Amino acid sequence: MSEVAMNDVIEVDYEQPACATQHAWVRVPVEPGPQRRAELKDKIRRLLKERNAVMVSHYYVHPDLQDLAEETGGLVSDSLEMARFGRDHAATTLVVSGVRFMGETAKILSPDKTILMPELEAHCSLDLGCPIDAFSAFCDAHPDRTVVVYANTSAAVKARADWLVTSSCALEIVAALHAKGHKILWAPDKHLGDYIQRQTGADMVMWQGSCIVHDEFKATELQALMHDHPQAKVLVHPESPADVIALADAVGSTSAILKAAREMDAREFIVATDNGMMHKLRMLNPGKTFIEAPTAGNSATCKSCAHCPWMAMNGLEAVAQVLEQGLNAIHVDPATAARARLPIDRMLAFTAALKGGNDAGALVPNIGAA
Repeated sequence: MSEVAMNDVIEVDYEQPACATQHAWVRVPVEPGPQRRAELKDKIRRLLKERNAVMVSHYYVHPDLQDLAEETGGLVSDSLEMARFGRDHAATTLVVSGVRFMGETAKILSPDKTILMPELEAHCSLDLGCPIDAFSAFCDAHPDRTVVVYANTSAAVKARADWLVTSSCALEIVAALHAKGHKILWAPDKHLGDYIQRQTGADMVMWQGSCIVHDEFKATELQALMHDHPQAKVLVHPESPADVIALADAVGSTSAILKAAREMDAREFIVATDNGMMHKLRMLNPGKTFIEAPTAGNSATCKSCAHCPWMAMNGLEAVAQVLEQGLNAIHVDPATAARARLPIDRMLAFTAALKGGNDAGALVPNIGAA
């Protein structure tokens, strides 16, 4: 791809061999029985202490991995908070239960630490759908634009960016850039990009990637479920299609969905995000009911059934194995990592200023290089 026009649509077939979901589903570990589960948890607890390691798990992985991370002094959160926690923790080894870009982000922020992952082949459709060569060509075709990329990207794509964002801070960062006259090149999630563009009015050229989980939520089926549960509030992640977002009572990141479920005056919720979130939602809100939003893929059969197949590849056996043997260490080219850290650090400074009640917009330069 030598040149990418402004309105080109770059679609990805996630059933091609390079990123087939079937490959991921067949790698999903078998559930251990009660005795084996207890043995593995005890072994992991011991190894974490022996290896001076801490465990961080994403909201979308198996409940066992979420619970064990918290029980042992680790963290359950989104990808960037996982990396930030690992950077600030005294442990010299970080075990990341999630998908590959999360391990890379952790390594970028903690280059001197050992970053282990239960499964190196656990990928992400957004990352796979935004290969660096094609993305670089896209950027080269729009040299006047500030490059803003979502966290769900490779280290190489991050290294090409001016700013990194997560779903919890994307609106604020793009709004601040827009206020300073920046035109945006956005990647990779088209639904999140469209949502941000509609909310901010920013001039945005967008890569056309999508999350295979959130892309499957359907407005028609959601409306039917809402009819069956008229008192339910609808919580939607902004990686979902626009007609699904339009039906939401609250739209936001995983942390925003958790906050809405806790604070909204409702006893019943329909949730349009990866069903791995249901564990934390139900655990934190025992008196409330959470219903999975409906999905439907090709020929009315879903490819993910509201769960990421790559997230599902993480399991207790693999965590124990990588801790015991030091397997599946993440490595990022030092030059790539140094360049990728720049947009990450910009985002961290921006969000820290917001949290501290300071003028985060002051960190955004007027039109020009970010």
